[in-house]
Amino acid sequence: MNQKNLSLISYCTIIGWVISFSNYSKGKKSDLLQYHLKQSFGIFVIVLAWSIGIYILEILIPGYALLLSCGLLMLFILLVMGMINAANEAIRPIPLIGKFFENKFTFIQ
Repeated sequence: MNQKNLSLISYCTIIGWVISFSNYSKGKKSDLLQYHLKQSFGIFVIVLAWSIGIYILEILIPGYALLLSCGLLMLFILLVMGMINAANEAIRPIPLIGKFFENKFTFIQ
């Protein structure tokens, strides 16, 4: 697979991210793939944290959890925007949160 396809696959699911990361680790290193691995992993971490927060709120205050669940829709839109950047082979951060992940996740080198 080429770098563009691996970059797109990294956004699909966590399994797609693992496939892309394993290919990256085996020697298919490129700036494009490295950048999108960091961006997609960052989104997955935020979705996981957000979901845990919603679950806890659902237990404590049931009415607010539904409101915060709308935030997952926003995160999905950001995920799609990352996929569009990967399809265009652009090294561009995801709006709102992408800049934060550019220098994080040092295990992706």
